[in-house]
Amino acid sequence: MYIHLGGEKVILSSELVAIFDISIEKSSKISKQYVSHAIKDKQVMRIGEEDPKSIVVTEDKVYYSPISSATLKKKTNIQSML
Repeated sequence: MYIHLGGEKVILSSELVAIFDISIEKSSKISKQYVSHAIKDKQVMRIGEEDPKSIVVTEDKVYYSPISSATLKKKTNIQSML
């Protein structure tokens, strides 16, 4: 199954590790560190020009998506991801 993350970006559902609301970046020290490390390793991709609403973590990359975490969760049909 494929998941549309916004813009022209689509991933395989099997690559998905986690979906977070963008607010976690401000409220969690561990999340900040994880994203900072991913930025240093050039593993972060911002999708589109809109403000990001969610962070999608895959096996290889971290995506800033303009689609809300709730909407992405619905697209995955996975209840435990949020």
